[in-house]
Amino acid sequence: MKLNHTAAWVGFTAAAMVAVTACGSEGVKQAADVVDKSDAIMAALARATDRTEQLGSAEVRMTTDVGNGTPIAMDGTYSWGDGYAYDIEMDTKAAQMQTLTADPSIRVLFVDGAYYYDVDPQPAGPLKGKEWMKIDGSAVFGESGAKALSGNNGSPSASMKGLKYADDVENLGKETVDGKSTTHYRAEIDQKKLGRLKEAYGDQDGLLGKATGGLTSMTMEVWVGAGDLPVRLKQRMGTMTVTMDFEKFGRTAVVKAPPATETGDLTEVLKNATSGQ
Repeated sequence: MKLNHTAAWVGFTAAAMVAVTACGSEGVKQAADVVDKSDAIMAALARATDRTEQLGSAEVRMTTDVGNGTPIAMDGTYSWGDGYAYDIEMDTKAAQMQTLTADPSIRVLFVDGAYYYDVDPQPAGPLKGKEWMKIDGSAVFGESGAKALSGNNGSPSASMKGLKYADDVENLGKETVDGKSTTHYRAEIDQKKLGRLKEAYGDQDGLLGKATGGLTSMTMEVWVGAGDLPVRLKQRMGTMTVTMDFEKFGRTAVVKAPPATETGDLTEVLKNATSGQ
């Protein structure tokens, strides 16, 4: 394992798995004070937000395009309500992680603000004899950015709240998505409405900021189907586009971190590589 490459591929894969998120509670309150929307759009998005938050988990297919011509596809369980977490599989080659596992797909967990990669035990170093590699979110988003994304602020439920209070929400009409009849909504969200989350997304010195090229605004889209539930969420931020398709709601298992004895922590290695130490 070449540790000098750690920052590049961890930053890339972390960007690929970032949630579709608009703004945290602080940004929502600010936006709610100044944005006036039609009653119909507000009511529809309020219902969708409430239903999404209530169900608490979903099986999801997700694709991230970071603008390099190699989108990463992934699928698995996303959970929120008692802290945002997920358990997914993604293509090893597309994620540029062939040096860590011979398996064509790699399992990744996100629990309590940390990433866990299911890797092959390495012959030496922090991953010697370990089945999992841990990277704390602070190494990807920075300390303040990681705090801004704590709790449920990175979840699809938070995304729905952000869209609900965003500027210039449009109803683009009926569309069929994944064979389902939906209503398509779109919003432009200025950086000033991101609240504390601009610390995670807008810093070009951070790994995610570098991956997105930094940003001054986001484009958020949601397709709402039967039962007031989102069928698809899409976010464009800088050079990155994240698309999340929901397959089932409320039928997924609890996501747990792997045993500490089976985990090698590379958080400080990544921080040092990023800072040039």
